[in-house]
Amino acid sequence: MSAEAVFSLQHQSTSVDHWGKVPVEHLDYDYIEKCKDVKYLEKILKVLRSGEEGVYPHLIKFCESHLEKLNPKSPALRKENLVATAASFSKDEWSQIMDELKTWQEETKKTETSLKQQSMFDELAAENMPPIRGSNGSIPLSQRSNAKGKGNSSKCTLPRDYQEWDKFHVERECELIDENVGKHYPPATTITGHPKIKTKVDVSLLTQQEKLFLANREKDKGNEAFRANDYEEAVAYYSRSLSIAPTVAAYNNRAQAEINLKHWHKAMTDCQSVLELEPGNVKALLRRATVHKHMSNFQLAVEDLRVVLMEEPHNAAAKQLLSETEKLMESQPEQKSKGKKILIQEVEDEDDNSNETKVEACLVEPSQPVGGEENSAALVERGDMGNAQKKPHGRGDGGPHSESNNSYPGHWRSKGGSSDKYKVTQESKEKVSNGTSKRGSTASVQADQSGSGKGTPVGGTAGETINLDAPCGALPPPLARLKNEGNLLFKNGQFGDALEKYSQAIQGYTESGIDSPEDLCILYSNRAACYLKDGNSQDCIQDCTRALELQPFSLKPLLRRAMAYESLERYRKAYVDYKTVLQIDISVQAAHDSVNRITRLLIDQDGPEWREKLPDIPLVPLSAQQHRREEPPSAEVLQARAEKAARDAERKAEVRFTAFKQEGNDFVKKGQYQDALGKYTECLKLKPEECAIYTNRALCYLKLERFTEAKQDCDAALKLEPTNKKAFYRRALANKGLKDYLACSSDLQEVLQQDPNVQEAEKELEEVTVLLRQSLAKSSPAKPRKTVPITEVEGDEETTAVPNSEGTCKGEDIAINLKPTNVYEFGQALNAARCSGNMAACADLLASTAPEMLPQYLSTQLDGHTISFIMQVLDSHLLEKDPNLVYQHLNHLHTADRFSTVLMLLEKDERRHMTHLFEHLSATESTEFTKNDVQNLANKYI
Repeated sequence: MSAEAVFSLQHQSTSVDHWGKVPVEHLDYDYIEKCKDVKYLEKILKVLRSGEEGVYPHLIKFCESHLEKLNPKSPALRKENLVATAASFSKDEWSQIMDELKTWQEETKKTETSLKQQSMFDELAAENMPPIRGSNGSIPLSQRSNAKGKGNSSKCTLPRDYQEWDKFHVERECELIDENVGKHYPPATTITGHPKIKTKVDVSLLTQQEKLFLANREKDKGNEAFRANDYEEAVAYYSRSLSIAPTVAAYNNRAQAEINLKHWHKAMTDCQSVLELEPGNVKALLRRATVHKHMSNFQLAVEDLRVVLMEEPHNAAAKQLLSETEKLMESQPEQKSKGKKILIQEVEDEDDNSNETKVEACLVEPSQPVGGEENSAALVERGDMGNAQKKPHGRGDGGPHSESNNSYPGHWRSKGGSSDKYKVTQESKEKVSNGTSKRGSTASVQADQSGSGKGTPVGGTAGETINLDAPCGALPPPLARLKNEGNLLFKNGQFGDALEKYSQAIQGYTESGIDSPEDLCILYSNRAACYLKDGNSQDCIQDCTRALELQPFSLKPLLRRAMAYESLERYRKAYVDYKTVLQIDISVQAAHDSVNRITRLLIDQDGPEWREKLPDIPLVPLSAQQHRREEPPSAEVLQARAEKAARDAERKAEVRFTAFKQEGNDFVKKGQYQDALGKYTECLKLKPEECAIYTNRALCYLKLERFTEAKQDCDAALKLEPTNKKAFYRRALANKGLKDYLACSSDLQEVLQQDPNVQEAEKELEEVTVLLRQSLAKSSPAKPRKTVPITEVEGDEETTAVPNSEGTCKGEDIAINLKPTNVYEFGQALNAARCSGNMAACADLLASTAPEMLPQYLSTQLDGHTISFIMQVLDSHLLEKDPNLVYQHLNHLHTADRFSTVLMLLEKDERRHMTHLFEHLSATESTEFTKNDVQNLANKYI
């Protein structure tokens, strides 16, 4: 093995691992000189300097010099210098250093003094500071009016010793303090302007990693604004994130924000963008269905929702939205016939300058829900936005599903969106109190109705009167009515008013002194659902904890508290609650999905030892475990499962097939045909109708000289694809190996009939023809043979080639076509001229051929003899007649395929002919080229 090969192997082994130990063989002059890996050279230099393998000063210097050539700024070339002292410098240098230090010290003191004197300017700057980010900011008037008086208010300095304390007038100072306390300052001035946020960010100078980081940060700002119900600001930040790096999560989040703003067309555009990036995205389909529903495209909405349910059969939001949409489709003709216009007045809360807005509602039926602004899509449109988590659904969760990542601690009224957004009009309140409200569709069960923990709807179906005085466990009638009103408001999407009702019921329960922990647990659980829906995860956790203190291992409080923990990113506690839920009821799909999702997050956060950092998971007693017998799935669900299983199996088979095929191709490239044979066989087990695999395996059989199997594979390929050229050619080779020369000749002729430019088939046909003649001669040696001349005939009638006829010439009894129309005819004419040595005919052929077509005509039959013959013809016949044509032919000939390879294989005499041609061409004078042009062209040939 040569030194270069050894070095390449060594370099390959070391360049991969920069952290392993440097072998002793690499501490060598030759290796260091040939090594180009800077990191590895630095490691070698470190080993040499350490003296582990001995001290080699000359080798260290050689390594340093070589490393300096490759990277002059390498950290390994830095040398430690001792700290300089006065002895290291001359007297003049040291005095200059000391003078500079004193000058720097004086300037620093002056700067510090000037900064202390500018404190008044700091106060002025503080006054002019803009408000913090948000929709509102306050600037007290007293801050500006008393700015000048601050300096005068502190004239009386505090005493410094006992004698000054004796002179201090305490009563007078107390009176001054009382005067300041009683002074009424004017109200603060509110800045109501919303800062305009640019929706595009210039990231032209950032790297891809920086762009992703900045895009995620802008998206998080949008999430924060969304949780504060500031949807316009959320849309602005999502737009900024998308201008930096378009992502599916940002498009999805902006679509939800646009839905909340009722910008249906913009939301539709964002949903379409998500589906272009990720076809089948469940969130995008669900939100597009919501938009279709509001745009009255009910059929399109139903189609999207059915696709969602095929992917996630337990998606409660999709089921509810599908039910509502189908009911709207059924009732659409009735609404058109019974519709009427009513006047709705929106009144602000006790505002002097309140605006009254008239709204015309054209399709109002008694079955519509009462109160609220977005009742029909409350579940989808209110707060159900997220990008980091998948929306959980399951039969064990009766409460709302929130996907917000953070919470805002404090009371629910302090959130960005107050209870005003759930305001119920006076008319609606009267209907609720009188029990006359009706609902057109059954909402998802969001509140507990009984001590068993199962949610049951209060409203019922269309046309059913809601009984607000229905009994609720052991609660007195007033408290039961409050609870029923809260349930109704919750189902209508009026979470703030529902929260008030539940709070009143809890307060009334405490004052009444009754003892019913089951009912109080339900009230706390229902109020926790309101908190969770409003984004107040902290209060939700508190209510769920109280509910669990009353009824340990209650399913819904555990599930809601787990969701609240997850939204606060307290994943360990959320994991414990979800696992506890699964101990109670293993059929809760939402808990399964959340456990899988949180497990991945905890592994990324805490590493492989994440289980050790978890709190203890409580053991649920058998009495609390709910062993429910699952209902058999419907035919639609079974069909959807079967289709999904078939799609998954097909996708897995496709992946395995591609992997096996690639491995087989790699083995063929390496010449490992036996291993490739096994891979192609595995491919055929997965896809027995793949024609290319049969031809590939036939190639392996040919290389292994298993001609019978190769022929069988080719036959199978031709059954699937009767015109497959590779199958014909490889079956011909298999027949040749089996010595069936007649069948081999037939297959080769079929290949040439499909593509006359296959040189391998032409050569094989010539060889097989000889073998066929020999085999026939051996089989009947006594039978005489007769030579029959064959002449190519143009046209339908048989004619005799005339030597002087236009378009043909004859040399040594061979007809030559001087006006070819395709590659095949040109090749036949050129071969005929070359075989007969008819240079004049070849010159006429080249003169009638456009120079730019010459590379195309010669692409399939270019060899050394052809190039040499063309050079001789150009030199002896065309150079004197038309040197410009010769130059053009040479200028295009070197661009033909395989020209450089053929040029390397030319013999000495053939190169001499080429040199003579360029010498003669250089001596020719022409207006189209110069000697320099000829010389540059000659460099490409010689």
